[in-house]
Amino acid sequence: MNKVILLVEDNPDDVELTRLAFDEAKIANQLVVVGDGAEALDYLFAKGSYSDRDPNELPSIVLLDLNLPKVDGREVLQAVRANALTKTLPVVVLTTSTEPFDVEASYSLGVNSYIQKPVDFEQFVWAVKQVGLYWLVLNHART
Repeated sequence: MNKVILLVEDNPDDVELTRLAFDEAKIANQLVVVGDGAEALDYLFAKGSYSDRDPNELPSIVLLDLNLPKVDGREVLQAVRANALTKTLPVVVLTTSTEPFDVEASYSLGVNSYIQKPVDFEQFVWAVKQVGLYWLVLNHART
């Protein structure tokens, strides 16, 4: 089974950078991209334009930006943790923010990991490679 990665990111440049980083890191998993928090929730809970998706087939990991239109990343995380089906889904915040409040709030809401997006492309590739290696290869997910 191909492990799907859900990328919740509203910045098209960061989406492209993430795609390039996954290519460079040889991470061949299907990358599903949604552009805002509301679309992320629709995807995860098989609603709206994703109502034909099987809600039991969850992504292996969610890469979540915090500052999103419609529904922000913190609200997405709260909804994910409040639902029995998704409460143990691995969620990694991947954001530009290093604000202590954002870090603390994310962990309080149950994020699995908090990573600041490196500005440098090579460092970004390295970070994405580590995320992929850990969450998609080394980590033993709940079944």
